[in-house]
Amino acid sequence: MEVKLIKTETDYNKALARMELIFDAKPNTKEFDEAELLITLIELYEEQHYKIDTPDPIEAIKFRMEQMGLKRIDMTKYFGTRGRVSEILNRQRSLSLTMIKKLHKEFGIPAESLLA
Repeated sequence: MEVKLIKTETDYNKALARMELIFDAKPNTKEFDEAELLITLIELYEEQHYKIDTPDPIEAIKFRMEQMGLKRIDMTKYFGTRGRVSEILNRQRSLSLTMIKKLHKEFGIPAESLLA
C-alpha cells in the first residue's frame, strides 16, 4: 500500500483496514515499517477528528465518588462544610486551588480535569 496523509474518512478507514492486515508484522520488514508509519498517521487523524474533551470537573468528582462509594457528607474532608459541599456539587461555587490539590492527591483525578 502506498502510505499517504490521511485526509478523509475513507482514507482513515483504508488505513485502519491495512493496519489490521499488517498488525503482526515482524520487526525489520517493510510491513513493520509501514505499520509504524500508519500508526502515526492514524493517531494524527484521530487527534484532529476524534478529540476527546477533558471531563467536566464536577462530573469527574461525582464519578469518582460513585466509584469509591462516597456520599456527600464524606466530601466535607475536602471541601469544608456540608453547605460548601452542596454548593460545589451543585455548581454554585468554584473549586479552590487547595481543593483541586486535595482531590488530585486523594482521588487521582487529573489536575487538568479539575481546572477545566
